Amino acid sequence: MLRVLTLSSLYPSDASPAFGGFVERQTLALASRADVEVKVVAPFAVPPFGAGRWLAAYRPLLDLPACEMRGGIEVYRPRFPTIPGVGGRINPGSMGRTLAPLLTQIRRDFAFDVIDAEFFYPDGPAAVALGRRFGVPVSIKARGSDIHFWSRQKGCREQIVRAGRAADGMLAVSGALRGDMIALGLPGERIRVHHTGVDQSLFTPMPRGEAKAALGIDGPLVVSIGNLIPLKGHHILVEAMKALPDVHLLIAGRGPEAEALERQIDDAGLAGRVRLLGALPHADLPALLAAADVMALPSASEGLANVWVEALACGTPVVITDVGGARDVVTRPEAGRTVGRTAEAFAAGIAEMLAAKPDPALVRSTVTDFTWEKNSAALFDHLAALVAAHG
Repeated sequence: MLRVLTLSSLYPSDASPAFGGFVERQTLALASRADVEVKVVAPFAVPPFGAGRWLAAYRPLLDLPACEMRGGIEVYRPRFPTIPGVGGRINPGSMGRTLAPLLTQIRRDFAFDVIDAEFFYPDGPAAVALGRRFGVPVSIKARGSDIHFWSRQKGCREQIVRAGRAADGMLAVSGALRGDMIALGLPGERIRVHHTGVDQSLFTPMPRGEAKAALGIDGPLVVSIGNLIPLKGHHILVEAMKALPDVHLLIAGRGPEAEALERQIDDAGLAGRVRLLGALPHADLPALLAAADVMALPSASEGLANVWVEALACGTPVVITDVGGARDVVTRPEAGRTVGRTAEAFAAGIAEMLAAKPDPALVRSTVTDFTWEKNSAALFDHLAALVAAHG
């Protein structure tokens, strides 16, 4: 029996149901194996001395239970102190100090064999310190922004490199991200590419006309899914719609750019064809993606976006920027196009895919290897090998 302690600073809760949903789905798949036991520690940062009570952004987190059962897995939610604005570089140390007593308590009844950190920063440096304390091996997974963003922040790059060199093993969601990690100075021989999974019984092609009708759409449809933040580039898609007069665009997600996007839509006279749907439950995404003729996402950076794979599994081609693992999924013309991060390039790429109308079955066939079963089997093999090597 392999006993895994999953450490993830992004994990869904009642306060943020979609926050780190891909981590939860991976964890549930791993825990479903008969030869694995899993407990989750999902720490979150709050200002010290009770200041979080006065900050609206923290109130939902502070009301979460310290421990709960979620999906049949025990999830601990300890809070660690941070200083807003400068907390990035101190968070790993603060997290590690806070978690040490909790892991001591957990270990009395659950002698975990390995710590599986699900984000490189701040989780990775904290996990390495805890692994040394408890004498167990540590794996750290890189997902994208935890490398691309945090390695550019003052005082963080050094911690990332030290953690990666000290970790027993590392995972990267794409081959491109593995290359970025090596470029930072991390040992490539200890980095394994670990692709995401998708529930292909849920994300599957549906009759497109019926799916569109359920959304009140008649005509070509483009869908985009992602947080409404500059990194995702939804403003580029809105601008692209000016060159696609008969096309509808639905954007699912929430974030600080929502008001600016609404103004952009109104100013461009696109309110009849472009809509913001807000955040949607993950269970609603299969029908939305299956209705679309194209899924588009102009991200400035990614590791390997789950929504890329989910769209393709629904038989919907993608038009995306050539970032992260884009070339791991756009492997054939039927899968879509990678284009420049401009409105003109996205308009051209979308128009090309709308004209091509690839067979949904051929589109889906490009991601048949992206399953949670294969994902969990690879994760089990990786973690079990680290435990065996550790002795």
